[in-house]
Amino acid sequence: MSQKAKSWLLVVAALAGVWLVQNGANTRLTPPGPASAEAFAAGPELLPGSPVAEPLRPSAPVRIRIPSIRVDAPMMRLGLGADGSLDVPPSGNTDIVGWYKDGTPPGAKGTAIVAGHVDNGQGPSVFYNLGALKKGSTVEVLRQDRRTAVFSVDAIEVYDSKDFPDKRVYGTSEHASLRLITCGGGFSESTGYEGNVVAYAHLTSVR
Repeated sequence: MSQKAKSWLLVVAALAGVWLVQNGANTRLTPPGPASAEAFAAGPELLPGSPVAEPLRPSAPVRIRIPSIRVDAPMMRLGLGADGSLDVPPSGNTDIVGWYKDGTPPGAKGTAIVAGHVDNGQGPSVFYNLGALKKGSTVEVLRQDRRTAVFSVDAIEVYDSKDFPDKRVYGTSEHASLRLITCGGGFSESTGYEGNVVAYAHLTSVR
């Protein structure tokens, strides 16, 4: 792993879950959580029988579509703030998804990290229904090179922030892998969401 890749892993592992938890709306909305049947089973992490496509050359994503939960949203680059923490999509814009611009772009070899808010003070945001995904659900990422990377969901899991599996979520992959992350789990009136919902997917075709 290159030094740049190691730095990216450290930044995301330390900070991505934190901002998603802290930026959840202080509301009583209850977004759907993943069913136990959608979690990883024993054995390979890729959904059995699902095709694996060859990775694409790197190209920035511009839009994400998840038909089963009615997501069709633009994507923006996320950098680092002055304090070294990961920037976030604007909380007032409920229809935008971010990806770390120095990480793996979706469709390229490695693990691409995509994050979005579950809600804000006014109501649901773009990834409100992420926990309702099912194994085999399709995720489409439109890229600047005018190609569409099509992913299949392998599992959806929810983690308490104190038990967040950094290596499993952010670790390297031999395939073109995708992680979709939002806040979820338990909710505290004083601190907001206490965990994260993570959907795992891999590239199955290209259009």
